[in-house]
Amino acid sequence: MDRSEYTEKKVVFEEKMAWLQEKLQQMGSLVEEAIARSIEALKSQDLDLARDVIDGDDIIDDLEHEIEEKVLEVIATQQPMARDLRRVATLFKMINDLERMADYATGIAKTTLRIGHQPLIKPLVDIPRMAGLSQKMVKQALDAYVREDIQLAEDVGKDDDQVDKLFGQIFRELLTIMMENPRTITQATQLLFVGRWLERISDHATNIAEEVIFLVTGEKRNLNE
Repeated sequence: MDRSEYTEKKVVFEEKMAWLQEKLQQMGSLVEEAIARSIEALKSQDLDLARDVIDGDDIIDDLEHEIEEKVLEVIATQQPMARDLRRVATLFKMINDLERMADYATGIAKTTLRIGHQPLIKPLVDIPRMAGLSQKMVKQALDAYVREDIQLAEDVGKDDDQVDKLFGQIFRELLTIMMENPRTITQATQLLFVGRWLERISDHATNIAEEVIFLVTGEKRNLNE
């Protein structure tokens, strides 16, 4: 391949990567919105909003499949090597993480439907805080990928520590409530699931951040330590 052919192929590759990154950001925004709306539905016990979140999961799934097909097309037609291949592979892994996050947001919405209009056994304070941190982590992880910013990726890991601490606090509080009043066990268990799913969302955001560090440095890092 002569220099002009290489340059032309590189331009085409970068155009396709720009499209993929745009779709990735779109998917990330939908996931952030799903997290926020699922928690709002839980707080306000808005069952219609919860159903909207559940219905919206299909849109995210469709977008994931669209991106997957384009990634495979890029690999087949452009045959990226070395760092370019890492860029494509990292993006492919990221959309899988985002899809799992959307599933957890859907799980929260389904929990809202299970609780229905029962009086909440406690004011929801730490769960929305967890959700806010999780949304922030998703955005930071995606921004870190687009900018190839190691520091921003490392900051995601720091926020994950805060999410873990909040989940521990929620777990202890709900366990105490259940011990004091066994009639709260069913709802408390559902709220524990919500906390656990938010923790898993933050873990997937951390996975993305770790992939960004590998993309930039070629080194595997564990940000959950």
